[in-house]
Amino acid sequence: MFEPAFPAQNHEVFRSFFVERVARENVSPRKHGVPLWLKLSVLNAQTMSQSLTRRFHLALTRDFFHPDGSSRYPDLGLSVLDGARHMEVQHLAEHRNVLGPDQTGGANGIIVLTPRVTGESLQRSDDLLALGRFGVGYDTVDVAACTDADVVLYITPGAVNRPIVEATVCWMLALTHHVRAKDNLVRTGRWDGRNQYLGCELRDRTLGIVGFGRIGQALVELLRGFGMRPPIAYDPYAKADMAGALGVRLVSLDELLTQADFVSVHCLLNDETRNLIGVRELGLMKKNAYLINTARGGIVDEDALYDALKRRRIAGAAVDCFVGEPITSPHRLGELDNVLLAPHSICWTEELFRDIGRMACQGMLDLSLGRKPIGVVNSEVFDKPSFQQKWQRLTKAFRH
Repeated sequence: MFEPAFPAQNHEVFRSFFVERVARENVSPRKHGVPLWLKLSVLNAQTMSQSLTRRFHLALTRDFFHPDGSSRYPDLGLSVLDGARHMEVQHLAEHRNVLGPDQTGGANGIIVLTPRVTGESLQRSDDLLALGRFGVGYDTVDVAACTDADVVLYITPGAVNRPIVEATVCWMLALTHHVRAKDNLVRTGRWDGRNQYLGCELRDRTLGIVGFGRIGQALVELLRGFGMRPPIAYDPYAKADMAGALGVRLVSLDELLTQADFVSVHCLLNDETRNLIGVRELGLMKKNAYLINTARGGIVDEDALYDALKRRRIAGAAVDCFVGEPITSPHRLGELDNVLLAPHSICWTEELFRDIGRMACQGMLDLSLGRKPIGVVNSEVFDKPSFQQKWQRLTKAFRH
């Protein structure tokens, strides 16, 4: 079920075990002339097992790793756990699109990259304390099922802000400067075709942000200096004074769509936002406007977007997120020349994985030491006596 994420030599495990035993039981390194290392033969397996079970078993989903067990990414932030000798890091033995109960049943905490988590996933979660979502979206996790199973769900807010807003600006520039089309002109020897692709600058254009949370706010800050008009935003939960302090005016969705030259989507996917932008909403956009979605598939109606792009009702779009991910066959949006596509990874950088990993690992470390982590989604679980009993049972050996 589990495999060591970074296998240790056996002698290190034995050494750790003996050092702890000597300190705990005041055992002499040499008693009756018998070296301590020789006593390994008389320490029964049950004693060794009991010592190891006092560790906090942290698992990472298999999609973080290559088939040979090596990490796909340069830095997953595991250095946060350096010195935390009670933490044992492993990875799941296989990747599944939906976590199985046999995978979740043997861990105290799991950091999840792409697999879905359902109620069935948590059927054997007596010893599972927490799930850490690697990112900020949690539409792939059954939150209510987590709470029912006394499992904390937390995300990593803040760690994704910079890479997402850099990617958004990258796409704004690539769309307005026809980067894809101009690249293709050179590759196909059609130099004179450049006259057909006059671009436009960000200067004097209006940005409209759908979902004005931390990412939307960071986008406003990064775009200062491009000479754009004051940005507008739609978010029924945003505070007008907070937005005003950033020079942003809160408006209705309809007003945003009619005024913005760029509509950038940064809201969560939930029942309120599913198909938030459909045929009617796309029909309100300017003909020379662009739509950018780096949030979640399902917020923008893909049928409506395909039709609007094909009929040139809007100038173009950039899409990082799709309904039914992963997409394993050519997507129909790829038929069009006025859209840029990415496999839900446009913001993936070395820094992103490092920073999210550090935050995710810190969350598990905090929980193992009796502290509430940052980014908890289902905070009501902490009010449940059954969760408190589980938390105490699984971490009492590590709390200070």
